[in-house]
Amino acid sequence: IEKDGAQFTYADENGNHFFMDSTTYDEVIVPAAIMEGKEDWIGEGMECNLVKFKGNVIECVLPSPVVLEIVETEPNVKGNTAQGYTKPAKLSCGATINVPGFLETGEMIRVDTEKKEYIERAN
Repeated sequence: IEKDGAQFTYADENGNHFFMDSTTYDEVIVPAAIMEGKEDWIGEGMECNLVKFKGNVIECVLPSPVVLEIVETEPNVKGNTAQGYTKPAKLSCGATINVPGFLETGEMIRVDTEKKEYIERAN
C-alpha cells in the first residue's frame, strides 16, 4: 500500500476526479465510486493523499481541517443569542453544513472534512 500526495484538478461529467501526482506530475484518475460522499468537499487545487494498492487508487484522503468561505447563509438575527443556535451554510467547496448563528456570508471558517462539521472561525 502506497500513499501519494496529489492535487485535484477537475471532475468530469461521469464523476471521475482527476488529480496531478505531486511527485511525478502524472495525471491520476480516481473513479466516481471512490469519491462517493466526498464530491462536495473537494475544490480545485486541493492537496489530497491518494492511497494505492498494486498501482490502483483505493481511497482519496481529504485534508482536514481545511479553511473554507461561507458563500451563502441566512443573516444573523439581532438578539438571537440562544446558546447552541445553528443554521445551514453553503461553503465555497459546494458542501452545506450547520454553523453557529453568529456567522455571516463571506466569513472564513475551519472545517473538519472527516466529520463534516464546523470547528472555528479562521479569520
